[in-house]
Amino acid sequence: MKQIDRESISALIKLGIFLALTGLATLVLMLVLSNGSFGDRTTYKAVFNDVTGMAKGDDVRIAGVAVGSVKKVEIVKRDKALVTFGVDSDVPLTANTNATIKFRNLVGQRYIALTQGADGAKSTLKAGSTIPESRTQEALDLNVLLNGFKPVFQALSPSDTNKFAYEIVQTLQGESGNVENLLARTSSLTNTLAGRDKLIGDVITNLSEVLDTVGSRDKELTETIDTLQQFVTGLKNDKDAILNSVDSISDLTDETSDLLVQGRPALAEDITQLNALTKNLSKKDNLTTISNSIQILPIKLAKIGNLASSGSEFNFYLCKVKGTVTIPEVKVGETVLLPETKLDLAGENGLAVGGERCDQPGCEQ
Repeated sequence: MKQIDRESISALIKLGIFLALTGLATLVLMLVLSNGSFGDRTTYKAVFNDVTGMAKGDDVRIAGVAVGSVKKVEIVKRDKALVTFGVDSDVPLTANTNATIKFRNLVGQRYIALTQGADGAKSTLKAGSTIPESRTQEALDLNVLLNGFKPVFQALSPSDTNKFAYEIVQTLQGESGNVENLLARTSSLTNTLAGRDKLIGDVITNLSEVLDTVGSRDKELTETIDTLQQFVTGLKNDKDAILNSVDSISDLTDETSDLLVQGRPALAEDITQLNALTKNLSKKDNLTTISNSIQILPIKLAKIGNLASSGSEFNFYLCKVKGTVTIPEVKVGETVLLPETKLDLAGENGLAVGGERCDQPGCEQ
């Protein structure tokens, strides 16, 4: 009898320990599933236009980290929703906090994402305060979105469909502003195209006429293309000659450059002497002499012409030439390229240039 009592007591103790551990594990599981917490939480409220799918116990997150849970969802002002939620006391909220409802998964669970506003408020949001509607945003309507992807989903497997839909939700939740801008620009583009419908029609009509014209000139176009092909083929066959010509032109350029380098000093000296001659001729006395000579020259030529026009009464020719030509010194800087040179044209007796006629009687030497 005592043996039985000891076994019963031992079994009861074991059963009690098992029940305690099971109860504790169940309590922890319930707290996890209900997003409960052993610490103190500060209560806040937020006003939304639509809280479809939001339920008591849903997460409240900051930067993806769970910091609280939803306590109550109720209707206010007939068409608004007031959500009461708690946040861990060691996580203070600023007065410019924004609240956004986002999808937690494709099953339909939601959570509230808290973010700080861009205006940089420094004051702390008091306990029990209500985040106004201007700082809240409801979740994306997946029904409208997913209905548009029905043709795509029909070609995908169920697992791929779930993954694709989840990625779309994640992307659109983080880029809603960009999507709205994209849709607005798309709408503007379609409206612009609709307003240019007549112009686009005219362009297409004119393009059709151009293509018809090109089509009617098919033979000429073919001949042009063939000729162009022959021309290109000829260039290809003569590429060696063309390249050699280019090389020869390059060599000619080099030689011309060297020639100019060598002749530049003499050319510069000629220009200098020409400048001196120009200055000498431009003097007032010389200009007067040249002007007078030019004015008298026609009169003298007219008289000589009149004398010679009647026959041989006026006949003259040159028998001898005497004289000296002096070539001036040519210098470049301090270097003398050509010294001063005197050329005697006829020597002491002169240069006979008249021939036999000068030997006839009556000719003056």
